[in-house]
Amino acid sequence: MRAVLQRVARAELSVNGERVASIGRGYVVLVGVTHDDTEADARYIADKIASLRLFEDEAGKINLGITDVGGEVLVVSQFTLYADCRKGRRPSFTDAAPPEMADRLYQRVVEMLREAGLPVQTGIFGAHMLVSLTNDGPVTILLDSRKTF
Repeated sequence: MRAVLQRVARAELSVNGERVASIGRGYVVLVGVTHDDTEADARYIADKIASLRLFEDEAGKINLGITDVGGEVLVVSQFTLYADCRKGRRPSFTDAAPPEMADRLYQRVVEMLREAGLPVQTGIFGAHMLVSLTNDGPVTILLDSRKTF
């Protein structure tokens, strides 16, 4: 499982011109699922999101976690995180999990974040979404449950 985490000042998500989610200070997290991901992969990603310290303390050091600052999380399913662009000009998405599996594990990440006490909003699985955000820093972190990066 892969995730792209962006620290944001604010973010919102729209589907068909209607805003379906919005957050203030916190994280926008794009989550991608591959064929052999399991609940353990979802747990790894959720635990990292909940425990990373990516906010500045009073001394200006990146030393505070999302719960320390009362932050929110917007989680969006993103199968294109498993795009393979090594050949040709059109990406291959064969490494992305089938929709039913991806949705189940994506929903588990969301549930685990909520169980950790985080306020979480989501996109709509499979929908064409417009995500608008103000990246704070900018801070962008790549996560991979296989620890390849």
